[in-house]
Amino acid sequence: MCAVSETTRDNSITLEATVRNLPLIMAFLGERLDAWGCPMRKRMAIELAVEEVYVNIANYAYTPGSGEATMRVELETSDAARTIVVTFIDQGTPYDPLAREDPDVTLPTGKRRIGGLGIFLVKQQMDDVAYEYRDGSNVLTLKKFL
Repeated sequence: MCAVSETTRDNSITLEATVRNLPLIMAFLGERLDAWGCPMRKRMAIELAVEEVYVNIANYAYTPGSGEATMRVELETSDAARTIVVTFIDQGTPYDPLAREDPDVTLPTGKRRIGGLGIFLVKQQMDDVAYEYRDGSNVLTLKKFL
């Protein structure tokens, strides 16, 4: 089974990591999902995850300074499946969001620890989430099977 990745310069966007650039990130993602015929239910899950990850980068990666974030969106195809792969890259403070224990969502809201719910949601929406710190960059990869 041979996997092919559809990647061009047109599949990456690099912006200042600020919340005000979220609409540009979402429009960029939407154009690619439209072009690849992503089903609405899968699209909603991907969009929710992308928004959560990007806003976290914008709010926390460079605090108190600022920097850039890159989002790459690819369509991987094989004989058996098609997969949307979204990769975020930033040079902010090294941080593995997957290292934190998942929140206990069975506890009442007032009894839960603060934080961690967003990445928990991302992990629930996506089929695979991976993190690595490589060459001075945080690299977070999200995958959704179509």
